[in-house]
Amino acid sequence: MAEEELIPEDEAFGITERLRADVLEAVEAEDGPGVAGLLDPLHAADVAHLLEQIDARQRRELLTVWPGGLEGEVLSELDESLREEVIEQLAPAELADAVRELESDDVVDLVEYLDEEQQEAVLDALDAGDRVLVEQALTYPEESAGRHMQSELVRAPEDWTVGDAIDYLRSDVILPDQFYHIILVDPRLKATGYVTLGRILSHPRATPLKRLTEDSFRTFHVEQDVEEVAQAINHYHMITAPVVDDDDRIVGVITIDDAMMFLEEEAEEDILRLAGVGEGSLSDRVIDTTKQRFPWLAVNLVTAILASLVIALFEETIAGLVALAVLMPIVASMGGNAGTQSLTVAVRALATRDLTTANVWRVIRREVLVGLINGAIFAVVMGVVGVVWFGSPMLGVVIAVAMVINLVVAGLAGTVIPVILERLGVDPALASGAFVTTVTDVVGFFAFLGLAAVWLL
Repeated sequence: MAEEELIPEDEAFGITERLRADVLEAVEAEDGPGVAGLLDPLHAADVAHLLEQIDARQRRELLTVWPGGLEGEVLSELDESLREEVIEQLAPAELADAVRELESDDVVDLVEYLDEEQQEAVLDALDAGDRVLVEQALTYPEESAGRHMQSELVRAPEDWTVGDAIDYLRSDVILPDQFYHIILVDPRLKATGYVTLGRILSHPRATPLKRLTEDSFRTFHVEQDVEEVAQAINHYHMITAPVVDDDDRIVGVITIDDAMMFLEEEAEEDILRLAGVGEGSLSDRVIDTTKQRFPWLAVNLVTAILASLVIALFEETIAGLVALAVLMPIVASMGGNAGTQSLTVAVRALATRDLTTANVWRVIRREVLVGLINGAIFAVVMGVVGVVWFGSPMLGVVIAVAMVINLVVAGLAGTVIPVILERLGVDPALASGAFVTTVTDVVGFFAFLGLAAVWLL
């Protein structure tokens, strides 16, 4: 089937195959105005999507034909690894023009990955006040709220009325491009509450702003983990999370769109780490992808050797009954799959703070019971298979009991191992998979071959 038939012409979002072909055709013809005519009307996310779809050579040619066309919003939408590649192709002045209109949190996100020359060019392009804010944000820890907060916000004295706020917003004051709350502060600039724009516009001018504050209001310290802030925003249905310094003075905000991005990135990171493929993307080079995956393949090799050593202990048992070699992979595979199921649930619950000290034993008990019930069901199935296939009732009993044991252990290991690693300060998404696989393989082989050695030979 032709490629055109595999790719839909219209998409719910993003770009069409026809548009991509037209852009590449204009690039090939070195038609700068043509490229600009095709890309300028697009949303920044769509331009970033296009850059991610084409290869490195095509990206270089596009940026050469379309000088000065790349906006800062496009850079902020790009995948992190690809963004670095694109930034390297921009002249310092071109890069500075691109980021001049970005909000402070987006500028920080870009600047921290630049070399010294590019970083200085961007900082020089900023207003003196904006430069100070960006440089201050870069002093905070990498995954902190202070590093990722947006400094642009709207504050108001806590004794203002609705009329005062409206008059202020309609004055010649410079406002953020997007904001959702007015944050109330006391004379020491300590945040005391916030009011949504909707409530301000729907009440009489004489209404004190204090009467309209939201129950969801809470503040977060600049050094607090940004993932925790994002989870709080999601948990309390917040739109804006005020960020404060050591003196509880408001210094920035994290908005819901950024919070959802952080949560999405964390979920994606957990999935990739569970699979042992690191944090790569489709745009990574072959050598980079190889380096990311090699360590975990090496770990898996070690676990496979451990499982093989268990098998070697029962070499005579297997030689005496060849049927064991046929059935061994079934026991190990079922245990591995059951362990992965429990592991995935536990890792995600730890990441979202749903699995805590208060409920950990209840969750462990549930996973063990699930393993017991599923093990019993499949034990009956495999017991029948053992009898029908090999004509040996005791072989059916052996594989049935081994199945129950391994699925119970799989449920236990899939929950306990990530909890222990998390308590030890090790990322459970990164390290749990290898341990759980080792446990289920070793226990599965040992139970099956051990029982066979006792009951069948």
